[in-house]
Formats: sequence, structure tokens, C-alpha cells
Amino acid sequence: MFTTRPTLQGTFGMVSSTHWLASQSAMAVLEDGGNAYDAAVAAGFVLQVVEPHLCGPAGEVPVIVAPAGGAVRVLCGQGPAPAGASIPHYRSLGLDLVPGTGPLAAAVPGAFDAWLVLLRDLGTRSLAEVLRYAIGYAEDGHPPVERVGQTVETVRELFEKEWTSSAAVYLPGGRPPAPGELFRNPALAATWRRLLAQSAGGGREQEIETARRIWREGFIAEALLRQSARPTLDTSGERHTGTLTAADLANWSAGWEPPATHDWNGWTVCKAGGWSQGPALLQQLALLPDELPEPGSEEYVHLLVEGCKLAMADREAWYGDAAEVPLGELLSPGYNTARRELIGERASYELRPGSPGGLTPRLSPRALDAARPAAPGGGEPTVARSGLSRGDTCQLDIVDRWGNMVAATPSGGWLQSNPVVPELGFALGTRLQMAWLDPGLPNSLTPGRRPRTTLTPSIALRDGEAVLAFGTPGGDQQDQWQLHFLLAAALRPPVRGGLDLQGAIDAPNWHNDSFPGSFHPRGMRPGSVTVESRIGDGVIAGLRARGHDVTVGGPWSEGRLCAVARDPRTGVLSAAANPRGMQGYAVGR
Repeated sequence: MFTTRPTLQGTFGMVSSTHWLASQSAMAVLEDGGNAYDAAVAAGFVLQVVEPHLCGPAGEVPVIVAPAGGAVRVLCGQGPAPAGASIPHYRSLGLDLVPGTGPLAAAVPGAFDAWLVLLRDLGTRSLAEVLRYAIGYAEDGHPPVERVGQTVETVRELFEKEWTSSAAVYLPGGRPPAPGELFRNPALAATWRRLLAQSAGGGREQEIETARRIWREGFIAEALLRQSARPTLDTSGERHTGTLTAADLANWSAGWEPPATHDWNGWTVCKAGGWSQGPALLQQLALLPDELPEPGSEEYVHLLVEGCKLAMADREAWYGDAAEVPLGELLSPGYNTARRELIGERASYELRPGSPGGLTPRLSPRALDAARPAAPGGGEPTVARSGLSRGDTCQLDIVDRWGNMVAATPSGGWLQSNPVVPELGFALGTRLQMAWLDPGLPNSLTPGRRPRTTLTPSIALRDGEAVLAFGTPGGDQQDQWQLHFLLAAALRPPVRGGLDLQGAIDAPNWHNDSFPGSFHPRGMRPGSVTVESRIGDGVIAGLRARGHDVTVGGPWSEGRLCAVARDPRTGVLSAAANPRGMQGYAVGR
């Protein structure tokens, strides 16, 4: 079957990411003797430079690892709400939603610490060795992809009038970064060079620990706190200061935890827990019947869309870090057998969370307000002059010659999320916008608790061995596109004896918005489904006949998947990357 690119195969190492410079930087680390985790850290920092509209050092990253011969673990790089980020405080400011931009939306930064914990615990290289690629691109420049300049152009007026520290970086010479011209961020390069200089001395692990302390308590922490305290225009139309304190930064650390898992058709799929939307993929698998319709058919798309609606309704009612998530019941056969009976021949326009264990679902009143439409689209940030952004993210997946595997989904700290911290060259994040300002919900804004994140990397096992690492940007679409990819990879005939990763990525994709969106202003489009035009006129007509509100997008408009795999029988490694957007690439040998 025709694909846009071949599925790469080799035995030394494979990398797939959303930007070719990150992929090749990771491969350079592997070539230099580093392992998959060293390579992932290097790529993660490069993505912050070359995709600054999609991730930054003060954002967040969940990471799933499968060490060769070891157990799968999740590294949580999602920081919590600061101690002062309470519902009464935000309500006292006249807010009924957390703003989509500005310091009030900033959680405790999580990405930097997570990358360093990964390097410390599973890597072999020094911090200087993995940071040198990002420093080089920030200092010497890189030719930016078109989306960087397009994003900056949409917030030009905001930068020029309000966020002037951002204009200093992203409007060099008074205009946005242009493709084909070198774009530099010397302030970011200087930050990393200063960090390396101050953390030098002692062994590898000691230097990493010193760098972590500098982030939490040293010159970086001081600059982050100054920025949080600056009155900043946000999506509310008002200027607000943030709630981040020195204690918030000093007391939080990225940490390891076991994954949530589900067995399906010989696969064991591993995700982050109920503080993320990751288990929604597991629920969608649990809702599948024993016999599936023909992949890509009208019946197949209808089944997956309707199952997704049920899983995402449960996400809204039960997932979060502010209350216990009844995950065992949500993934149980009995619960999902009953839920499956709700899938009829017609499209549902209702938000229908279930009652696991007889519990009563809890929803924000705003979650039921369908009058706030969600913008249709495929995951790239949508930015207005006010700085309103519907965020997106990055992805990287790596497997090395020893069989170590990693999947990571870095995001947040976007250039359009908060003003650039002038002393540092990067911005605070906005992940708190995903928490509700209604008390008593699993995802209520709660000091010290993580806002539920859309970031959701995946690792899949067969017979207890890690076989596949994958993920995608796309906010609420991530676990929709990943389900379609996983089913396609599992059901397609092998290519050269292995999984047809590229064919599964290239297959026509779709998503629906029939549930409250995670990003400000938290809208939804009941009954909607957005499909790539390549899905075919017959399928589109059939979906409409079933009552779906179908939006037909471009032929290559849905998904930005990355994937790597390892065949335990042969040791053959493989990789593929998404052609959509023309910047994701896989490399390997």
C-alpha cells in the first residue's frame, strides 16, 4: 500500500519527533554512545528552541519509559497549582474561568525538572553533553518553520503594546521570524550557559542535582518569580499577577509512578494515570466489541466516534488530581459492557458520563453549556490578538540498540502563553486553564494538585515486552488520533516482517469535539466529527445519514503522530513520523 514515506528499519537506534532538528540531535546522542534517555533529554531541549510556539522549559512533560528488561514507569513532569491558586482567589478577581494566558494560568513549571530527573536516573551523559544541541541552535540560530512566524504574527499587536519582552525576542527587527532566515534566542542560550557554569564541579549526578536546585532556588527561580509578580494582560482583558512563590518552586519535584494499563487483543497499553487524559485511550479500547467493522468504513468511524464520546464524558466527570479516580471500575469489563450498549446506530448529541461503582458523576455547570462552540481544527495553536491560545505540543519517541524505549509529550510554556521572562528567554506556562473554578470536582483548581493534562504519551507491550512507543500533539484530539493509529498498526498486514507504522500514521484520520474542551474557553460541539477529505465521499455521506455533524477538513489535516517500535523476536527496530505539517521526521539506522 502507498505511504508518504517508508517505515524505517534498523538495529542501532530509532528516533521520531515533531521536528527534524530534534530527531537528528537525538540520533547524534545515540551515535555518540548515549542511550534512549540521554537522546530524549537532548531532543526535548531542542524542541523548546525550534518549536517555541509548542513547548518551553517552564511547561510540562509526561514521560513513559520501558527500560530493557525492566518495568514500564511514568515520569510526571506536570507541576501542580501553586499554594495561592485557590478557587476563592480567582473568584474574588471576578473570574469564572482560569484565563487562557498570563501568570494566573501558570502551574509550577514541570518540564525542566522532569528532563533532569530522567537524565539523572536513566541517562549516562552529562548535562552539558545533552544541552549543547539546544544551546547551539539558540545561540547560532536555526531556520524556523513557518508556524513560528505565523503564530508570532497573530500576537504581534499584543507583543508590541503589552508583552514587550516577547517582542524583544520574537520580533527581531520589528517582524516575526521568517523561514529560511536564521532565528536566534541569545537570552535562552545565555541562561543554559550560566546554569552549566554554576552547576559545574563534582560527578555527573551531582551536577544534575545542582542544576535542579538552581532552577528551583537560584537565579532562574528568582527571574520566574519576578515575572509572575508583573501585572500582565491576559484573556480576561485585565492585567493580573500570578500566585507562584519561592516555596512553590522549591518544594516540587518531578516523580516516578506506575502506569495505568489495559489489555486488548494481545496488547498491554500503558498510559499516565487519571491526573491526565491518558486512561481515555484505555477506556476506548475497553469499549470496543470483539468484532470490529472494516477499518475506515462508515460503521468503523461511527463506532470509534461514539465510543470516544463515552470515554471523554467519563474523563470530564471522573479524571483529575483533586479527587480519587475510580480507574479500576472505569476500565472493568462489566462497566464497559454496559456502556457499550449506549452506542446506537445514530450519533449522540449528549454528554453521558457513567456511574462507576454506583457513584454519581460530577460536572461543572459550564461543562454542559453547549453555547460556547469549540473551534474545529487539527491541533495547531489558534491565537487571537488578545493572546488567546488553544495550545498544542510536541512529541518524541526513541528506542536504542539495547532495547530501551521512551515516549514523551512536551508542551506548555508557549511563546503565546505568557510574556518572555526577559532574563531567561522563555515564558511561563498556562496549564491551570484546564482546571475548573467550581468546587468539588475531580478537576477543580486545588492548591498543590495537578491540573488535568491532555498530554498523553503511550507505550504498548506484547507478552510483557515493550514493542511500541507513540504519541501525538493535538490537545483533546491526542487520545483519539492515537487510538486510530494503534488499531491501524495492530490490524494492518506486516511490512517487511514488522508493524506498518508509516501506513498507520498515513491512514485517513478524524476527531470529534462532543465534550468540553480542555483549553480556554472550554467550548464543545455536540455531535461533531471532523474528517480528512481522503476518508471518502461514501463514508462522509454515511456519517451524515447517521446524524453526525460532519466537517470535512483538508486531505492531510488530522494528527501529528510519531512512533518507534522494536520486534523482540529479531531485535529489529523501526520508526515512522507524520507527514502532516511537513516537519515531523523519523531517523535511524
